[in-house]
Amino acid sequence: MTQDEAFAILKTGRNVFLTGEPGSGKSHMVNRYVAYLRSCGVEPSITASTGIAATHIGGMTIHSWSGIGVRTRLTDHDLELMLDKDRLVKRLRAARVLIIDEVSMLSGDTLAVVEQVCRVLRDSVEPFGGLQVVLVGDFFQLPPIMPKADQERVKTISLDGEDQWSPFAFMGTAWAKADPTICYLTEQHRQEDAEFLKALSAIRRGEVTDEVRECFAGRRVEPAVADDHTKLYTHNFAVDKLNDARLAKLPGERHDFAMKSEGAPTIVEGLKRGCLSPETLSLKVGAKVMFTKNHIEGKYVNGTIGEVVGFSKATGNPHITMHNGKTIEPELGEWSIFDGMKCLGMIKQIPLRLAWAITVHKSQGMSLDTAIMDLSQAFEYGQGYVALSRVRTLAGLYLLGYNERALEVHPDVFAKDIQFRAASEKARYDFAALGEEQIADLQLQFIDTIGGAVGMGMQAPAPKVSTYDATAELVAQKLSVADIAEKRGVTETTIITHLEKLVASGTLDPETDMEYLKPERRRFVTMQAALEKTYKKKGSMLLTPAQSLLGPGFTFEELRVARLFLSNLDAPSS
Repeated sequence: MTQDEAFAILKTGRNVFLTGEPGSGKSHMVNRYVAYLRSCGVEPSITASTGIAATHIGGMTIHSWSGIGVRTRLTDHDLELMLDKDRLVKRLRAARVLIIDEVSMLSGDTLAVVEQVCRVLRDSVEPFGGLQVVLVGDFFQLPPIMPKADQERVKTISLDGEDQWSPFAFMGTAWAKADPTICYLTEQHRQEDAEFLKALSAIRRGEVTDEVRECFAGRRVEPAVADDHTKLYTHNFAVDKLNDARLAKLPGERHDFAMKSEGAPTIVEGLKRGCLSPETLSLKVGAKVMFTKNHIEGKYVNGTIGEVVGFSKATGNPHITMHNGKTIEPELGEWSIFDGMKCLGMIKQIPLRLAWAITVHKSQGMSLDTAIMDLSQAFEYGQGYVALSRVRTLAGLYLLGYNERALEVHPDVFAKDIQFRAASEKARYDFAALGEEQIADLQLQFIDTIGGAVGMGMQAPAPKVSTYDATAELVAQKLSVADIAEKRGVTETTIITHLEKLVASGTLDPETDMEYLKPERRRFVTMQAALEKTYKKKGSMLLTPAQSLLGPGFTFEELRVARLFLSNLDAPSS
């Protein structure tokens, strides 16, 4: 299903499960729908399953929004107490559209309690109290870490009193009540490495061939070779042990940075648990670090690796040199939870963590330039896929080993994914059969029903400009790739793809229109040599082999930009 098809379905008010492989545009689709609702004068309730995920989308946790906290069962007395909370009742009764991001991190029983609260507090017998529910996520990602008691027996209790096992949200009674239309996004918007994406897709589909195995076997290395790369572990103690040991070995003074906080204690504690930066960040010159937050101007993203090279005499903050050679002083990062315009809680910390090692769970949502992992041990289903999918390119993957389990996904998720794909395809055809006129009527009826109107919340739209022309106009203003990405509200990777298309079509000339974007001369010459060597060997300027020649000191993005300035540029390839 395309993004446009999913968008059309969302606008009719149907409950939806929005899913797809990494890079399919789930986050973009949510942002697009939120913008549409706001343009119609409707403020959606934006939530996520974890505190850190909530900060990424500018919302609050579903636990806080619904008032359930950590509870997975509610008694009649609990519900009576919740009905006495005027603010909570007012929030739920004012809601019209409920978005829950990272739904894969919710168990079936938690989702069932949310559904129950919505019905009771909204005084409605309809599922979720009559709200449009938009569930977003990918069940191939790891489920939440549950207490042992819940691992023994994870259940929801249906209205008729029958117990049902529901470790996954889609197995619970609330999912069945919502009966969401499946929108499985199939377009791929990440173009860094087609071979790698194909291999990851094969794991999801249970189609691991010898070709896929050879793909990963080619990334086997000896431990010493990959010593400088971030290691992914399955347990926190292994991560802490390695990071602490490596920091202790470094000479020089240790600098400690304490986290600051304000707001409701329970909210703050939740933010601290979810934040990837520690409460006390200890650094030394030479420490390997990872950024834990996206920079508003695109200077770094969640997962960018760097090294501490010094500390500011004025502020005391660390100076970080990244793989692209640039050195920056990161500003204090903020993580917060809002209820509308009111801040419920906030934490502030330098957006860094030690990065010699990180857990697979905490790496979810990150895009790492390079990583070293050992997948030869007994792994949970899906753990190998999650670890592999954290790395952006095959050239950035270093494997100490792997076993067959690492290339397998949870059988229940695999079976359900087949159903999801089929249901999405059926929804696509059924919806198209309605015809444009009926679809438009349904969309208008829904907006009217929830108290909005098309255009209520925005000015008259400007004439539509193609996405490529919009990028070209900003290039004419001599904006950097990072600045263009920020203005366009997309990633730098997307902007570089636009530049490739604009150069290939002849709209932009690299030497006359884009000279200011050309990499620094010495780095450009080095990248040019690697690309030309790859061209002679492969007959095409493939990026992955070229980056393998260059090593981790060169990013995939700057290599793509450099390729734009070579006279024998062939079609973009990976």
